[in-house]
Formats: sequence, C-alpha cells, structure tokens
Amino acid sequence: MKAKKIVVVGGVAGGASFAARMRRLDEQAQIILLEKGPYISFANCGLPYYVGGVIQDRNALLVQSNERMQNVFNIDVRPLNEVTSLDANNKTVTVKNLKTGETYRESYDYLVLSPGAQPIKPPIPGIENAPVFTVRNLLDADAIKNYMATKPVKRAVVVGGGYIGLEMADNLHKLGLELSLIEKAPQLIGTMDYDLAAIVAGHIVSKGIDLYLGDGVVEFKQQDQATRVVLESGKTIDTDLVILSIGVRPDVGFLQDSGLEFGQRGGIKVNEKMQTNLPHVYALGDATEITDLNTGTQTLIPLAGPANKQGRIVADNIAGLDKTYKGTQGTAIAKVFDLTVATTGSNERTLQAQGISYKTALTQPNSHATYYPEARMMTVKTHFSPEGKILGAQIVGYEGVDKSIDLLATALRLGMTVYDLQDLEHAYAPPYNSAKDPVNMVGFVAENILAGRMETVSWAEIEKTDAFLLDVREKEEVERGMIAGSYHIPLAELRPRLSELPKDQDIIVVCRVGQRAYVAASTLRQLGYNAKVLAGGYKFYRDVTKALKTINS
Repeated sequence: MKAKKIVVVGGVAGGASFAARMRRLDEQAQIILLEKGPYISFANCGLPYYVGGVIQDRNALLVQSNERMQNVFNIDVRPLNEVTSLDANNKTVTVKNLKTGETYRESYDYLVLSPGAQPIKPPIPGIENAPVFTVRNLLDADAIKNYMATKPVKRAVVVGGGYIGLEMADNLHKLGLELSLIEKAPQLIGTMDYDLAAIVAGHIVSKGIDLYLGDGVVEFKQQDQATRVVLESGKTIDTDLVILSIGVRPDVGFLQDSGLEFGQRGGIKVNEKMQTNLPHVYALGDATEITDLNTGTQTLIPLAGPANKQGRIVADNIAGLDKTYKGTQGTAIAKVFDLTVATTGSNERTLQAQGISYKTALTQPNSHATYYPEARMMTVKTHFSPEGKILGAQIVGYEGVDKSIDLLATALRLGMTVYDLQDLEHAYAPPYNSAKDPVNMVGFVAENILAGRMETVSWAEIEKTDAFLLDVREKEEVERGMIAGSYHIPLAELRPRLSELPKDQDIIVVCRVGQRAYVAASTLRQLGYNAKVLAGGYKFYRDVTKALKTINS
C-alpha cells in the first residue's frame, strides 16, 4: 500500500499535536509540517509571564523544537514556509519560503489545516506610528521585551479586558509600570456574569490600576515623549507602551478562494470528525468553528486544550480509527494579580440569548477546613436547568479555584446533574478540603432550590424590592455594616421574636453568605411566612456594590 502523504499547515498546539500523534499511528506516512513562523511549537499561554519576568528562560516556552520534532518523529519540518493558497482540485498547496523568497507547490493525499488565529488590530488612526504591540507569539513577546529594554518605559496601557489582557496587566504591574486598562464592553471577561466580573474589576482597581470600562480607543496621538490614547468618552491617557489584546480572528485569508466553506463567524466549517467540505481536507484549532457543548450552536473558542484534542482526533481519523469531536465548553482559568478567575460552560447572557431556562446557585465555600489556618473563601456561581443539568459555572477566589472548576467542568462534560454533585467523593484532609467539598455544596444548595425548599433573591433585586429585609447575623457583624432598611434579629432569637415579622409581606433573609439565612427562611416558611434568601448573603451584596461604586467613580 502506498504511504500517505500528509501536509500540515501550521504548528503550535493543534498542528504539532496532530503530527506527533499521526507518526505514532503510522510509521510509513510522509508528514510535512509547514509553519510560517520560526517555531512549530511554543507555549503562547506563557507569553505574558515571560514578558513579566516570571518565566525567565525563553527556551522554556519552546515546547517542541523544530529539530527534535524532525529527529524523533521523522517529520519534514519547514519553518518560515507560508502557505499562500489551496488548490483542492489538484490536491496541492502553494508555499512561499520566507527565507529565500522562493514559491513552490506541494502535493498531498491529506491536508490538515491548523493556521490558528491572528490578533485583531483595527485601523485606529495613529496605530501604525504608536508603540502598539500584540501578544500572540514568541516574536511578539520578544518585541515587547526589547522595546522595554531600549526605551524609557514607565507607563503602559492595556486595551482589552479578556484573559490575555488581564494577564498582561498583571505582569506589567509586576514590573512596576503605571498601568491603565481599557475595555470597550461594560465589563471585564466577557465569559463571566456581570456581578462576578465586577468583583474582579474592583480587585484590579484596588491594585492601583486605572480602569476604563465601556470606553473604546478612537485614536493614538504622538506627543513629544509619549503616546496619547484618546478614548470615545473624550478622556485621554498618556503612555509609553500599548498592549492591544482585543481578541483574535481565524487566520484564513489565504483560503478564501479555495472552495472551503466558512461559518458565520469566519471560521472554517467542520463536521464532528473535523472534516471540511473539501475531500481529504481537515481543519482544527483556532481557525475552525466548533459546536458549543451546551447550546449546540457553532462558535469560535480559541483555546489550547481543545486544539490539542482536535489534533489527536484528526490523526485518529486519517489512520482509520473513526473518532468524533463532541464540542467545546470553554473551560478557562486565569491568574489576575493574586486572584484566580475561572469559567466553564455558559454564562447568563448566553443562556438568555439562546432561550435556555436555568436556575442559579451562588455559594461561598472555603478552600479548606476553616479550623485549619489560612482558609480562603471563594465565590462559586453555577447555572443549571430546571431538571438539574449543569449548564455553566464561574469561580472567583484565591485557593482551590482550579480544583473546583475542574470538577464542575468534568461534571458538565459528562452530562451530570446537580444531584450527582452531592454524591461526588473527594479527597479530604483539613489542609486541602472540607468534609463537604465546595462542589458538594453546589449540589446541596441547587437541590434545595429545585425542590422548592429555598427561593433566592439576587443582589440586584434588593435595590428595587419592597420586601421586608431581615438580617439574622450577630450584633457585632451588623455593626460593621448592613443593607439600608434592614431589620435585625439574630438567628438564635428568631423564634421568640416572630411577632415582629409581617405575614402579609415578602421577607428576604440576609446573613453573611447565605447559610444562616437558609436556616431562618426554612423555619419561617414552615410557619407560614413567605421567606426568601439573599443569594450570596451580605458579603456578596457588599462585594458587588462596593466594586461597582469603585469602578464607576
């Protein structure tokens, strides 16, 4: 049997993963990897930390060297070779050797497209003459470091409040720069709900960062010794350096006349086997539109984990193993200064836009047993269907966030319900966890909501409610702050003082995080009162409203 000739366009997460897997499955295949950049495999997720000096060894970011890929896997690695067009009828690609300027054609039996995505750099007036940098590959990071090493950089502006923008802000702040962060949307981190994103924004402001939300850049003006960033609001910021991190788009310009089908968002259309509409042509990674695991819609989710998995699946299919890609749920995590922020699945906006019914559990467990030193509280917000199927989760905290989001992401991937979360058995010892794990607690609270044993009210509803606000915290807690208009009865005094409560009015019960409020509301409901619980308690209400005042001031 004739050996397969496989041409791979693009390396990094998807293309390099495919090539290595393909070789393990087929020793006879001729595999050619064409990469327009100088490196076929590097850790682009580590770039902000290299810029900030946390990762000091540049070579540590080279996951697989060109030479090792060629020697160990017998792959014809061709860096600085850019594919400029595809002729599917003749099963060839046109390639330009960027070192020599030579153009040649390469034939294939199978073509694997992994061109990735390119940073969005809009035609803002003055952008070409300003020190504006993107952060997509190792050369971008080199350019930023070289500029800071040769220029008097004391101030920086980061444009874009997604994960990469926040990680860059964190690392530039570590370098001691005066920092401004600009986000055109009304909140940071578009995959999060508004209230948790507000807490993250408030935390950033507390670090001395100037934050501009709901404001976009309209112009860059060169001053004598600085660049002036002009915003839509008319505000201006003088800076020495600009990092542009407003998202990416599929790098598919060279494929526009190839006959490939593209989706509504500009990515390559693929089926569940990662096949395109063209015979013997597969696509994977950031350039493809994939299925959202929750909604079933087609979307772009540029993440390294899915790209690696897709590379493996494409190799399996070319080798005849018949594998399918079941969709992406968008699990992500980021270090934002000393805070950890993580998401998986759908947020409120997505669920509402898709018309998906959902309920929400808001819990605030500790990272480990509270009697063991240095336990830290995290905020966990979980969305689930009326039948209990997990739809999405978000966590903001300091310790244990990674473990809990991974458990929730796994549960979502496996189609588990919040009832299943109650039965999960986790490793427990006081330094690591609590006997009731944070994910168990999500299950307990969600079940109470679904069973009708607890009705919750959000922080946003408090300002417009005419309900009776009952605070059941202790006296010393209330003295440190309470919601205006609240009536105070400590939980232990509730039953003897029932006569002080109205039976013809809704009662919203408030405690610190919601647990005591649930106990009080359960008692009141059984005694004929219409009692609800403030989700997240006074702490969450205070954190969100304080953050909103801070970032809007």
